[in-house]
Amino acid sequence: MGPTTFDEIFGIMKSSFPVSEIRTYSGQRSLLHNPNYRLFTEQDTKGRTLAFLAAWEFPALRFVEHIAVDPGIRGGGLGKKLMLNYIGRSDVPILLEVEPPSGELERRRIGFYERLGFHLNAYEYNQPPLRTGQADLPLRIMTYPRPINQEEFHQYREILYTEVYKVTAPGSRPY
Repeated sequence: MGPTTFDEIFGIMKSSFPVSEIRTYSGQRSLLHNPNYRLFTEQDTKGRTLAFLAAWEFPALRFVEHIAVDPGIRGGGLGKKLMLNYIGRSDVPILLEVEPPSGELERRRIGFYERLGFHLNAYEYNQPPLRTGQADLPLRIMTYPRPINQEEFHQYREILYTEVYKVTAPGSRPY
């Protein structure tokens, strides 16, 4: 991936997510060297990035950390296309984090994923900070192709905390 493509992806990321949900530029760029981290893009005929999906791929699960479309062309189906393509290539459960359904925007976002076959799980979940000095972020986990039980939730949270966020999960056993 060339530097221009990454800069386009990071620009879409900054315009689509609050600061609490993205890493710094250098922190995000450093993930490109992680063998479990993957970026998928949709580009126009000139090679300009219009949308992206950023995922972590592990033997037990796939974790969609970010999916976003350039703000100027949202609503045209690119996000749906990216997610359906990603779902089609996965043979293990797919997880993603969403804000709790407290307002209209959050409920619409959850509805988008539900229409794609994701399920909102009821378990309490906190995203560890992505930047120094930030607090934990209360979120919810959605899963595809089915809801998960509490044991699976704890197993998946352990993977996310140790592999993606590099923290110890609450109540986890030391290695």
